[in-house]
Amino acid sequence: MINWEELKHIHVIRKLEGILAQWFHTEIFFVDERGAVRNYDPLDRQREFKNPLSAHLLPKEKSRAWIMKSMAEANEKAFKTEAPHFVWEGPAGVESVLVSRISIDNEFLGSVYAYSFLETEIPQEKRVAARKKAEEAGIDGEDFDQAVGKLRVLSEGERKYFYELVDLVAQEIVAFHTEIGKREDRIKNLNHQLGTRYSYDSMIGKSKPMQDLYGMLDKIKNSESTVLVQGENGTGKELIAKAIHYNSPRKESQFVTVNCSAFNENLLDSELFGHVRGSFTGAVKDKKGLFEAADKGTLFLDEIGDMSPTMQVKLLRVLQEGTLTPVGGTDQKKVDVRVVAATNKDLKEMVEHGTFREDLYYRINVINLVVPPLRERKEDIPILVEHFLNRGCKEKGVALKSLAKRAIEKIFDYTWPGNIRELENEVERIIVLSGDDARIPAELLSQRIREHGENSKVQGVRVAGKLKDALEELEKTMIKEGLRRTNWNKSRLAKELGISRAGLIMKVEKYDLDKRKLMRAGEVA
Repeated sequence: MINWEELKHIHVIRKLEGILAQWFHTEIFFVDERGAVRNYDPLDRQREFKNPLSAHLLPKEKSRAWIMKSMAEANEKAFKTEAPHFVWEGPAGVESVLVSRISIDNEFLGSVYAYSFLETEIPQEKRVAARKKAEEAGIDGEDFDQAVGKLRVLSEGERKYFYELVDLVAQEIVAFHTEIGKREDRIKNLNHQLGTRYSYDSMIGKSKPMQDLYGMLDKIKNSESTVLVQGENGTGKELIAKAIHYNSPRKESQFVTVNCSAFNENLLDSELFGHVRGSFTGAVKDKKGLFEAADKGTLFLDEIGDMSPTMQVKLLRVLQEGTLTPVGGTDQKKVDVRVVAATNKDLKEMVEHGTFREDLYYRINVINLVVPPLRERKEDIPILVEHFLNRGCKEKGVALKSLAKRAIEKIFDYTWPGNIRELENEVERIIVLSGDDARIPAELLSQRIREHGENSKVQGVRVAGKLKDALEELEKTMIKEGLRRTNWNKSRLAKELGISRAGLIMKVEKYDLDKRKLMRAGEVA
């Protein structure tokens, strides 16, 4: 069954309705498989009608019955036909309606009823008969004539575009329903699979990027080589460093962490290499550095890209020779430390600009691990949410909570610039705000997540210029948003849009929607 109530939240459908209203003065109705109208409430007095005839017919009970009967009869024909759409005579007898079929896997689920337009000019005798019928229903004859006079007579070319737009509404409903079903199945499967190969120490994920990462961690677990972990903030670089240490032969020794961006050069020097008494003001006794503390173990150098050139030289010496000299000291000390470094910066680019030593870059980049951002591993979101919900509820001593379907959709569609850390904080926040409620609604999500899709460039309808340009703009927007939604899976998007994969690739090239070009332009993070 289609969730008809959710369709009003789909911005592409809203935009299509807006274009049809602005260009063709058309009212769009959704009719389910039983013939019930799902997006119109006769008691809603605030609705603004887009079609001049519906503005007169729907408020009156008797004439409203004409439209409802017409919808039910047209829907019955849609059930019996295999044609994607057909033209139907409107209830007043002078206007035309386009009916577009909604079906999935040959199962009829309803229709889109687009009211109304004119195929040709109306003969005088039909106008007179329709006016008499309207007056019998309590509608002023002159008002009815004026409304009919405002209907568009569509040329053959305009009808082609009109039919395509109405069919697109039906296709978007099908795509939405299909995607919801897939996501629900995927969430169920992922929930059942938790605890298998979808975790590695404290990391969680079953997506291909995470599987590749797990495989790499397995390969290097017995290695002593230096590792460089690269990834955005919040992706869990420290978790990876810990996994490297605790799966290595050094796991019985210390794992020591230092954030290189948290200290100025002098303090970082003392922190890493230690100092001797009297070497600077406040040095009242000898102090071991973190390299000594991590002897026979692992030292995690987080944000190594923020290290000063002077400190880079000292670090390189330790890595190459295994010796260090404390601040203010003269004696060299021998250490045996495996270094795991991490950064969110492009060190190769920094080398090219002379802000990071090339010899140090190659020394720490023996093994390179790239942590994928959350937006590139969307299928991991459900199991991460499940994990954070379970852990959060247990820590707070409350009954296990679950997310409403709309909340799951909003979380899934958000781009998560703060990655895992942002998702974890959001789940903790909604657990607290939900109080004693067992089910967490979408309204409790942060505003940036709730309004993510609604605030995108998809909003707004182009109403000036050529219709062909407006349709191309819509097509480009739908493809661009679809690529993001499907994580650039062209086969899946082509199926959703009802076109061939080759056709989609041609359109991607036509509109310059190649992922690498958009990344360079800053439109894809």
